[in-house]
Amino acid sequence: MIQTPYLATDGIVKIFDESGSFQGIVLIERKNEPRGIALPGGFVEIGERVEEGCRREMREEIGLEVEIEGLLGVYSDPKRDPRFHVVSVVFVARAYAPPVGGDDAKRAFIVPLEEIPWRELLFDHATILQDFLGARGIKSCWR
Repeated sequence: MIQTPYLATDGIVKIFDESGSFQGIVLIERKNEPRGIALPGGFVEIGERVEEGCRREMREEIGLEVEIEGLLGVYSDPKRDPRFHVVSVVFVARAYAPPVGGDDAKRAFIVPLEEIPWRELLFDHATILQDFLGARGIKSCWR
């Protein structure tokens, strides 16, 4: 029998207010193990395109319809998730309303880029956000 990694998708969801001003990105506090702060996301279902899985997970986990802007990257380090080998396809998306925690999210909240809680992030989400900030030409001092 063939064994392969689990496939997941995560979203860096940029929040804008009614006037189009950038407010920050969405993070969640997970209610299931491992508990902590993370990007919203989850597993892709059989028969589902990865982009569709990302949109579905954002609806379920943070209560938002998102517009996917593009692919940030694919993260496949076998040790990125302590539970098992998970490959995550990470998208950058935008939304225009505050998030609401649901599904696996105990709560969802908006964080300005300068207030990202780097040392509290689970999995490899600090690396993912560093890649996102680097792609935007923004430097941070989390290390």
